[in-house]
Amino acid sequence: MKIWQMKRNCSLTPKQLLKFYIALVCLSVLVATGFLLAGAWVVPIFTAVELTVVTVGFLIYCRHAVDYEEIQIDGHTLVVRKMIGSKESDYVFNTRLLRVEPPEKNKKVFFIAQSDNRVEVGQFVQKEQLMTLVSQLRANLGQR
Repeated sequence: MKIWQMKRNCSLTPKQLLKFYIALVCLSVLVATGFLLAGAWVVPIFTAVELTVVTVGFLIYCRHAVDYEEIQIDGHTLVVRKMIGSKESDYVFNTRLLRVEPPEKNKKVFFIAQSDNRVEVGQFVQKEQLMTLVSQLRANLGQR
């Protein structure tokens, strides 16, 4: 069995981001409380708005931080597994009937197709490495 796994390039894991977020909230609430005690009642309102917007942004980041694509070849079966957001999709192909279509000009993805089933792959691969991946796939499938 041959496996290629491509993941999103994220600088922070969701666990690391949670630790940073907790520190950010504590610091922001501390500063807002200090201004509130000094009589500036509007600062906590803006702090609440700021933390709400940051929370939404971090939730979106965390939802996509674990996105991945995986290609498995096992005998005459090729499986493409994609996890985007909270949606996981599996695509199964017969290695004798599929086509690996190279990326179109100025595109960052390539396609694996078999009859009317076509899946986009490679969105987490650097553009410079995309043709290497296509070549490796074709070599493992016995295609040119």
